[in-house]
Amino acid sequence: MEDFWAGALWVLKIWLFLIVSLIMIPAMFGFSLGISETYMNLLVKTLEWATLKIQKAKTDEQTLTSSSNGLIQREDGSMEKELEELRRSRPKPSVGGDFTLSDCFYFSRRGIESIVEDEVTQRFTSEELVSWNLLTRTNDFQYISLKLTLVYGIGIFVRYCILAPLRITLAIIGLSWLVIGTSAVGLLPNWRIKSWLSEWVHVMCYRICARGLSATIRYHNRENKPKKGGICVANHTTPIDIVILCNDGCYAMVGQVHGGLMGVVQRAMVRSCPHVWFERAEMKDRHLVTKRLRDHVNDKTKLPILIFPEGTCVNNTSVMMFKKGSFEIGATIYPVAMKYDPKFGDAFWNSSKYSMVSYLLMMMTSWALVCNVWYLPAMHQQEDEDAVQFANRVKSAIAQQGGLVDLQWDGGLKRAKVKESFKEQQQKQYSTMVVGDDSSGHSD
Repeated sequence: MEDFWAGALWVLKIWLFLIVSLIMIPAMFGFSLGISETYMNLLVKTLEWATLKIQKAKTDEQTLTSSSNGLIQREDGSMEKELEELRRSRPKPSVGGDFTLSDCFYFSRRGIESIVEDEVTQRFTSEELVSWNLLTRTNDFQYISLKLTLVYGIGIFVRYCILAPLRITLAIIGLSWLVIGTSAVGLLPNWRIKSWLSEWVHVMCYRICARGLSATIRYHNRENKPKKGGICVANHTTPIDIVILCNDGCYAMVGQVHGGLMGVVQRAMVRSCPHVWFERAEMKDRHLVTKRLRDHVNDKTKLPILIFPEGTCVNNTSVMMFKKGSFEIGATIYPVAMKYDPKFGDAFWNSSKYSMVSYLLMMMTSWALVCNVWYLPAMHQQEDEDAVQFANRVKSAIAQQGGLVDLQWDGGLKRAKVKESFKEQQQKQYSTMVVGDDSSGHSD
């Protein structure tokens, strides 16, 4: 028995030594020994081979379509344009008013389309792949060939028996180091070196966590990186977005105070860096939140604030409505577009379906996390636009750069009913069109 525990201890020492020497130390100083690159090259070749096998076996069948090619082919025109086309075949009314019974067909069709495939619900389901990636989260396994089945079985062993323990170990080390490091830095006096050490500890720990997820991140246009005294806004796919962005720089976080393990991490982080944490009651006080954020950005020595204005995770295909709060402060906005490659793993967190623990387990047993990050030029609110218009302009820029669908819907519809204001907006739009035409008059 003693020999067993001695052997287990020896294996554990070797395991930790390899992790520290081959992963942690390179991650701390921002360089790579080439292990991740070799793994990704092997993975790409394996998935390409699997794709060819699947396509060859299904040459007589249509491959799975992506979620962007939905069941419904919607028109891109406005309400006015579609109603005008619908009315072309009807005779001109002999009396005033521009309402006709045929208008009902437009609203009926729109309603049926929304029931069959609405634009909101499909943004909170996993993005479907064109070809199976030897994972089972978005495409179910089907027998194709013996070779493919063997590769799939080997992949399960690699992901659950090698990658998962490695990633869990790195996650524990990264979080522990974050708590210990920030707590130690928090004991230092408020000198310039304290800020430098705080940023280094934060970035170092996030890099360890990123290596633990086999993250391959490509940062574009680094000259546009967020600067101190500003607000960084980005589209939101997963809580890991924070790890991806902080792997390339340090940010001040904004959020609600939590208990448990998350609370320990928050209290440690705020000791060394001025993060903005709110109590539950304070989050409901909009003026207090705005004031604290404005005070933070007015201090040009403090880190840029990182905010996800959508307020919820969206499935890596679209950008939904930005909350206007962070755009009312009057600070410089630094937009960031993020797009994950679903071929290597589905990064989307469907919080209505999976708990945080289940989601993290799925991420730690996926192939890798591949993401492109684009830093967009800084944007400022113009004199002739309000906060909502400014938020929509920033959102459109992010969607265009990331190749995402730009939607006006509120992500809060994920858990709430449609606001009456949305219904009234459609009613007012139609009413204005009818009244406007009526006011111009009609000749008999």
